[in-house]
Amino acid sequence: MKSIVILISGRGSNMEAIVRAGIPGVRIAAVISNRADAAGLAFAMKHGINTAVVAHADHAERASFDAALQAAIDAHAPDLVVLAGFMRVLGDDFVRHYSGRLLNIHPSLLPSFPGLHTHRRALAAGVRVHGATVHFVTPELDGGPVVIQVVVPVLPGDDEDILAARVLAEEHRIYPQAVRWFAEGRLSMTEGAHVAVAGARPKQFALHLPPLDTE
Repeated sequence: MKSIVILISGRGSNMEAIVRAGIPGVRIAAVISNRADAAGLAFAMKHGINTAVVAHADHAERASFDAALQAAIDAHAPDLVVLAGFMRVLGDDFVRHYSGRLLNIHPSLLPSFPGLHTHRRALAAGVRVHGATVHFVTPELDGGPVVIQVVVPVLPGDDEDILAARVLAEEHRIYPQAVRWFAEGRLSMTEGAHVAVAGARPKQFALHLPPLDTE
């Protein structure tokens, strides 16, 4: 049985997806937020999951916040820490402490569009495909090795909200899958900071793109 701690800052819809997936061999030890008003805390409590708040506003420096958060996490001795809409940049020492057992999901096809406002930037760039990436966290922001990605089309008429909703629906599929692979001991790091998934077959995703204008 693998024990995991999930970090959220708001609704935590990816946390909800992981909880609802009922992943065999996974025990969700706690859901921790940096905000006391995070809606996801109520969902976790309703499902009998331990919750805690480590408010970043109570700490003048990032290092102090990181230390308090690390202590709250380590009290549960997790095998894996999952960032699910956790909107704080974590320091290098914190990230290294959980090296190889800290996952994040990012709403773009990394390395494209790291950072914030990914959907807005994708639309501004005129890309025809967008997506989401689960990756191991490293000190480089959104630069850790990729575990799984999903591609979604960018369709005529999309705005930021429509595209975000399409991507989020796919995030809810791939994040539980990545956690399942970890729980099954199938994730491994290879040379060059790549990730190998033992026994996994590449998934194909149908893209329904508008036809090219050839006139």
